[in-house]
Amino acid sequence: MIQKHVVNDTGQAEQPDFSVITTCYYEEATIERFHAQLHAALESLGRSYEIILVNDGSTDGTFAKIRSIFQQDSHVHVALDLFKNAGQQAAITAGICHARGRAIVLMDSDLQLTPEELPRLVSEYDKGYDVVTGYRKNRQDSLLRTIPSRLANTIMRKASDSTFRDFGCTFKIYNARLVRAFELGPNRIFSNIDLISKAQRCCEVPVSHFPRPHGKSGFTFAKLWRYNTDNLVILSERPFQYLAVICLVLSMLFILRIIGGFVAPFEILSQVTTGMLLNAIVVGLLVTLATLSVLGEFAIRSFLFSRGLPRYIVREIIER
Repeated sequence: MIQKHVVNDTGQAEQPDFSVITTCYYEEATIERFHAQLHAALESLGRSYEIILVNDGSTDGTFAKIRSIFQQDSHVHVALDLFKNAGQQAAITAGICHARGRAIVLMDSDLQLTPEELPRLVSEYDKGYDVVTGYRKNRQDSLLRTIPSRLANTIMRKASDSTFRDFGCTFKIYNARLVRAFELGPNRIFSNIDLISKAQRCCEVPVSHFPRPHGKSGFTFAKLWRYNTDNLVILSERPFQYLAVICLVLSMLFILRIIGGFVAPFEILSQVTTGMLLNAIVVGLLVTLATLSVLGEFAIRSFLFSRGLPRYIVREIIER
């Protein structure tokens, strides 16, 4: 049973302009400073807002600090504590399920992005865009993060049919109607690609990026690689279509070659060496294994989805 605490507060607007969702993973050292900066930035807008803080399974003092912030700031509408680290996308989903705003704002709490630049994104959003995202113009991360991130961005541009440069920048504003249309929950997780692929009015805003002041990122190289695999599975429909077209064209050319041989005999690769055959066999084997791997990934994901297991479970909810 989920432990839930409800605090009565009639001072909150029914539907605020912005719901700011912040996920935290071992941010005991930064969450209070981040909240102070975020609060000041939101107050400067002169708009109604709520803050939703999600502890993504941290076992340090992060959630205790979130409790304290909830008691001090009446704009913190919900504080959530997940049973176990479920990943940023799942934690964002948990927050979205409690968001009431007309727009959803996402932002990390590790102080690599500065809340003071939020008004710049809001200014663009007010021009009628449905998705406004920051991109880190001078990224302060190691090569172990930036290299797989560049690969992920390339894949996601194709999967979402967009021109965004930095999908991984968690500094975004979404039209809440777009987000709620996906009916997200424990069995259907938030995805940047899915939302961006369904939105036409989108723009990017350059934002500052700073070295992480405390701790280390929860996004390891292995997690980034798995994230890239997820994106490849999403994109797999198109490669299979391209492969089918290539095979069809090659088969037609082969048929024309056979027919043409009866009219005007000619030779292609009149001398076939053992090395040439070996290379052809190796290439064919690798292509076959790659295709089987993608099919296996589909099969495994279909099996896991059929089990209906939740991607995250909430341990405790503190709500106004």
